[in-house]
Amino acid sequence: MTSVIELAIAGNSDVVIVRQQVRNSAQQVGLSLVDQTKLVTAASELARNALIYAGGGRVRIEVVNNGVRDGLRLDFTDEGPGIPDLDQALTDGWSTGGGLGLGLSGSRRLVDEFDLDSKTGEGTRVTVIKWAR
Repeated sequence: MTSVIELAIAGNSDVVIVRQQVRNSAQQVGLSLVDQTKLVTAASELARNALIYAGGGRVRIEVVNNGVRDGLRLDFTDEGPGIPDLDQALTDGWSTGGGLGLGLSGSRRLVDEFDLDSKTGEGTRVTVIKWAR
């Protein structure tokens, strides 16, 4: 099993590829079907955010182990405009793009670990981990 995969996100077809690769990697790590679905959903939202708000980005998919269990870490990065107010961006219903405003906050609820770092004018990094039970 390859432990690190990096993919570009430059178009809608890349979002589909990210979803497929996350599902494949989640299966290999031993995530349950429910947890696979949660992680694929979060990955889809985060990849789409990078595409819509930053014009694209990258994802690094990595198998991780905390000494007790395996998991999958997804690291999304972009060089877009950044998020000026992280607390507001993580509030349900808030959106700058006219959507439902559930992408970041929803993604955070779907994973076990969630880290968001953004600098205005420099870009955004979102790292999530889902652990096998």
